Amino acid sequence: MTQEAYLAVETGGTKIVCRLTDVDGRVLTDVRLPTGRPEDALVALIGAVHQPTLSDVRIAGIGLASFGPVVVDPAAPDFGMIRETPKPGWSGFNLGRALSRALEAPVAIDTDVNAAALAEQALGAGRGFDAVAYVTVGTGVGGGLALAGRALRGGLHPEIGHIRIRRRPDDRQPSACPFHDDCVEGLTAGPALGLRLAGRSLEEASEVRDLVVDYLGQLCAILLLAWSPQRVVMGGGVMSVGGLIPEIERRIRADLNGYGALWVAEADGYLAPAELEHAGLEGALLMARHAAAG
Repeated sequence: MTQEAYLAVETGGTKIVCRLTDVDGRVLTDVRLPTGRPEDALVALIGAVHQPTLSDVRIAGIGLASFGPVVVDPAAPDFGMIRETPKPGWSGFNLGRALSRALEAPVAIDTDVNAAALAEQALGAGRGFDAVAYVTVGTGVGGGLALAGRALRGGLHPEIGHIRIRRRPDDRQPSACPFHDDCVEGLTAGPALGLRLAGRSLEEASEVRDLVVDYLGQLCAILLLAWSPQRVVMGGGVMSVGGLIPEIERRIRADLNGYGALWVAEADGYLAPAELEHAGLEGALLMARHAAAG
């Protein structure tokens, strides 16, 4: 007897994770593989579904939470295609379309951070709020906005890591971003912090920590003014450092400098740590169910 299942895939800069569940949410298989070449990733993902123990499984829907930039408009002729990226071999590749064809199942595609925003709104730190922003600070900086169960997207999708911020006059560290000298990703993401810290931890380098708080506070103040989220959920490896969130909240308030939007940021827990261990993958599962429902 054939059983229906949902396939969730999250692609990242260094790894790809995949989860197959039945319609009741029971996990049938979990797979993790290096990002590597896209063709190899495609073969591995198809192989994960076509295991002998899963011979009675039919994929009802696929959710792909992808690194960007990726075409997320279902009406676009190149829906699902990765745009220009420094990740070798991925520019111009369309993993979502290839999986959909190989597994004969409908696919929903969004960014990993939009998927994480949806999951945190439905299941995590954003429960109960209609407008939830998710910000991740790790190897890169990214963000998504969930509005009553739908992710913000338009011509492309949010790329908040490349928002330009005010550099401190004494900050002469070259940006780690190949495109911008003063975007938040180039100044605060993992590669930039690796250069700044030179082997130290963020807890040991107060001057670097102060820069991170300043720049991320600027970013979150911009998001408040542009998106007006009721809660901002912070995730990623950098945000695991204790005490950063309240410091960033204070920086947001200072940056707004008494302007009327300040009352939003003064709500208890306006910035909240992510609750879900794999928010992008959980969001991809929500998307797979949506794809199956048509």
